[in-house]
Amino acid sequence: MLAGVRMTAFLVVAPPFSYSGIPTRIKAMLGVGLAIAVAPRVSADYAPLDTGPFVVALIMQLVVGLFLGFLVMITFSAIQSAGNLIDLFGGFQLAQAFDPMSMVNGAQFTRLFNMTALALLFSTDGYQLILGGLLRSFTAVPITMTFSSAPSGAVLVTGFSQLFLAAVQIAGPMIIVLFLADVGLGLLTRVAPALNAFSLGFPLKILITVTFGGVVLLALPRVVTALTQGLTGTLVEAF
Repeated sequence: MLAGVRMTAFLVVAPPFSYSGIPTRIKAMLGVGLAIAVAPRVSADYAPLDTGPFVVALIMQLVVGLFLGFLVMITFSAIQSAGNLIDLFGGFQLAQAFDPMSMVNGAQFTRLFNMTALALLFSTDGYQLILGGLLRSFTAVPITMTFSSAPSGAVLVTGFSQLFLAAVQIAGPMIIVLFLADVGLGLLTRVAPALNAFSLGFPLKILITVTFGGVVLLALPRVVTALTQGLTGTLVEAF
């Protein structure tokens, strides 16, 4: 029961399992199945608890599962944020919409990067590494943990800082290209004011974004692989 609560809470929050296209019943069944698989490991040093301590332990496992899932969500939000930056500098932000399936509010590249990251997680078996890191978290954070070993806020601060850093690193080349395009249009306007070069700004930036966006998209498999490998250690060292 304790392991199942942690597993299910993690699957509800962490991508790619948090995708709305996966029914909640399937997530619960997967959480129970994984809990049964890991039961021999987590029950090695377990002693029966009374009703009160058992309820407290359930709450702690719920907090731990949500916290670990939130760390995974923060890490992979870097890819979505990179797409958001490209939409912002490329002029696509005016066409943003809400996707109820992935719970993402953004324009074309935001949703494209998010769907690509989810597809890569399943096609490259990255989800298995994430589940492996979750299973190893039972060794670092046993089910009999106390409030004194609760998650630290410093981990979240580090996670958010890494999110922004990774987003800028992924979208950095595109941001530089689009910035240089704006600088070039500004210089052209100074040289030939009657040309009204800024009227060409939107179609030119959209053309540059679509052309060079494929280069950034080709780098996403390596990005997803690096993020997944880093997560396996983060899930264990979160506490």
